[in-house]
Amino acid sequence: MTSLKIDQREQVIRLPEVVGRGYKTFWNFKGRYRVCKGSRASKKSKTTALNIIKRMMQYPQANTLVVRKVFRTLKDSCFTELKWAINRLGAQAYWEVKESPLEMTYRPTGQKIYFRGLDDPMKVTSITVEWGYLCWCWVEEAYEIMNEADFDMLDESIRGAIPEETGLFKQITLTFNPWNEKHWIRKRFFGEVTGQDAQGNPVYQFHDSWTSPDGQIYATTTNYLCNEWLDEADRKVFEVMKRSNPRRYQVAGLGGWGIVDGLVYENWREEVFDVAQISQKAGVKSAFGLDFGYTNDPSALFCGLVSKSKRTIWVFDELYEKALTNRVICERVTAMGYAKERIKADAAEPKSIDELREQGLRHIQAARKGRDSVNNGIQYIQGYQIIIHPRCVHFLTEISNYTWATDKFGNRINTPIDDFNHLMDAMRYALEGMLTGENFSFD
Repeated sequence: MTSLKIDQREQVIRLPEVVGRGYKTFWNFKGRYRVCKGSRASKKSKTTALNIIKRMMQYPQANTLVVRKVFRTLKDSCFTELKWAINRLGAQAYWEVKESPLEMTYRPTGQKIYFRGLDDPMKVTSITVEWGYLCWCWVEEAYEIMNEADFDMLDESIRGAIPEETGLFKQITLTFNPWNEKHWIRKRFFGEVTGQDAQGNPVYQFHDSWTSPDGQIYATTTNYLCNEWLDEADRKVFEVMKRSNPRRYQVAGLGGWGIVDGLVYENWREEVFDVAQISQKAGVKSAFGLDFGYTNDPSALFCGLVSKSKRTIWVFDELYEKALTNRVICERVTAMGYAKERIKADAAEPKSIDELREQGLRHIQAARKGRDSVNNGIQYIQGYQIIIHPRCVHFLTEISNYTWATDKFGNRINTPIDDFNHLMDAMRYALEGMLTGENFSFD
């Protein structure tokens, strides 16, 4: 379908002019799994949002479920993208958009777009629709789902027969930024089993873009080069990256799989735990750290519990957001319930620390910095077991990609990369006094 008629009295919208290039097969595919691994600015999320809104208006009995690992991340991602898609298609008058509960309704038929997080599995597995059939599911930032069994649970919830005469079909769409090559998504959707090794394990041929022989999987890789809406300034960011950081360009620029070796921290695991129960244990103390960002980097708040006797760190909450003024940072931290906590912040921004203190974060302090402070902090943290609550998706992303840098010959050096380090730095700030002692100095 190359056009969409919004209303008999309205002019027909030509979809190629609205959507753009690079996603024809993705747009039209009707198999069970539609998977897009895309670099930054590859318009994968915007294309998916446009496709969902168009489909909902085309198929009058279809409903859609939109999912991320953590529910609270949906409003500023998929929900916003779908509102943008409605506006771009000129269909505002035909959609009711509600934020409480998070929900969108196509007024002419009552079809709905539902929003759920895998952090509340009962709400996912028990979802029922008021009209028609639950046909489609969009999983945004699918790399956040590190446990394949969690995806299987979601997959099994999109079941049930659909009358053939409706023309409807069931499909799960996964979109995500490049992730490390060891993630289960790579084998499941980008890997074709071609045989077995001597031990009977499957041997895979991996594809950047392919349709499985049974027609049930279409998996593809896109990048910023297919986004004709980028301006010169946007493109220049990638061209500079291509020259200055070729390894990063392969992942963030071209959408390649990240080959993650040389991790700074290997002493961690993802695990659900009761924060109140852990905090009541003898010797367990809370620790909060803040790393500042704004335009290109996020402001990042680390929230953890630490036991020196058990040599364990529990990561239980996080803030991770770009373009936050100091006033808004204070509002966010207060809303999270941590305004009265002792927060260690990046000492490079004393003005911001003073402003936050005046705004209401009375106990915020500058972290100590000095010669070898980064490596000394890392060394202490490496001696602890790090247990990460599944809700801390950004922390999981960073710690899974935070590696030692390499020299021009590809050899590892004793300096971490300047990337995936916002919460990693915030963790060091938070833990410096607890792990090294208040009288310890890096100078």
